[in-house]
Amino acid sequence: MRTIEVFADVLCPFTHVGLRTLVDRRGRYGLTEPRLRIRAWPLELINDGPLDPHHIAAEIAALRGSVRPDLFAGFSVDAFPGTSMAAFALTAAADRTGDPALVEDVGMALRNAVFEEGLDIGRPEIVEPIAVRFGLEPLDVEATSAAVRADWEEGRTRGVIGSPHFFAEDGSGWFCPSLAISRDDVGNFVVAWKHGTEAFIDRVFG
Repeated sequence: MRTIEVFADVLCPFTHVGLRTLVDRRGRYGLTEPRLRIRAWPLELINDGPLDPHHIAAEIAALRGSVRPDLFAGFSVDAFPGTSMAAFALTAAADRTGDPALVEDVGMALRNAVFEEGLDIGRPEIVEPIAVRFGLEPLDVEATSAAVRADWEEGRTRGVIGSPHFFAEDGSGWFCPSLAISRDDVGNFVVAWKHGTEAFIDRVFG
């Protein structure tokens, strides 16, 4: 099965847009491949602290206002997770199966839970029903930490610079290939489709 690797944080709204854009386009083309092997790029470890829900809300407002008004319907600042590790415990368990379709489905389900359903996937009891749906047992704390740090280290050696960072089968890579992100004069986020987005999508599905 053809795959595209993506190093990404499960709580990154730009990743949610990037993954959904590729999955939506794949469905529009009537294709089943390539699948997305979503690896961990743990922003809370990289930044030495949890993501700020108000900062995430500002990013989401820009994304909804410019490129994907159909997404983030259930996002809640109050329910935004304080950690991604409970979710990574499940994504790491999925990755251990070696099944690219399962890896993608679990990664998308967790992102839909936080961004479309407003669920706190930082809590193991919220992640558990998703694990049951896919017949998986989340890894324990020690195994999760080892798996996440292994992905982080591999990503660094391969030149990952942020979430999301995509790699095609030929080894070529793109950081956040779909979105141009900047700030205006007063500090508000400005997001637009990046020049070359269609070329990237054609490369993926070509």
